[in-house]
Amino acid sequence: MTESFQGKIVVVTGGAHGIGKTICSEFEKAGASVCIFDLLENPYFQGDLAKEQDLVRFSQKVIAQYGHVDVLVNNAMKSMGGLSSCGFDDFNYALKVGVTAPYMLTRLFLPAFSPGASIINISSSRDRMSQPDTESYTAAKGGIAALTHALAVSLSGKVRVNSISPGWIDTDFREYSGPDAAQHPAGRVGNPLDIANAVLFLASDRAGFITGENLCIDGGMTHQMIYHGDCGWSLQD
Repeated sequence: MTESFQGKIVVVTGGAHGIGKTICSEFEKAGASVCIFDLLENPYFQGDLAKEQDLVRFSQKVIAQYGHVDVLVNNAMKSMGGLSSCGFDDFNYALKVGVTAPYMLTRLFLPAFSPGASIINISSSRDRMSQPDTESYTAAKGGIAALTHALAVSLSGKVRVNSISPGWIDTDFREYSGPDAAQHPAGRVGNPLDIANAVLFLASDRAGFITGENLCIDGGMTHQMIYHGDCGWSLQD
């Protein structure tokens, strides 16, 4: 069953590309009016989530145009480095985009959230696992996961707040075979529709008893232990 969001106002950060673009497309197909905030050129608002004045101008534009917000999807995140390449300013920029902006947008839209409104934060399976030299990105994704349950409690009875932790999602919808696919218990690498479908569900009335939760959508990858010889992988000297 396709969920209807006819007449709903949906805000999506990072909606001009990748997972965010697919989220926007699926909401529009379901009848919603979508307000995009992105550094890249887009039909609604181009700005920097790390700048408070851009957040304020964006929220004012949405409220002036529509008067309310039904769904806020905090999706945007700039991939930053770690110990070898990420200094003070870069690390703080990652936190501003990944944690501070979702917090501030929630605060700015607080008077405008409609009854039954929903916030969906996009975290990452990196909130629980890491590769070397990814500290800034991982810290931001861990932060948004924790912010989710904090906001859910503070907004109890007003706005439901949940997060999604995507695993390996190929934003170009490429299909993989061999070890890349086999390491996922689901048998394939994910694509943006896997995340967008979950976002629309969490934003719908069918998820009305779900708040403060994190949904890891990774094809089961973080639950599969892989050793030498498993899933087509071999130890290389």
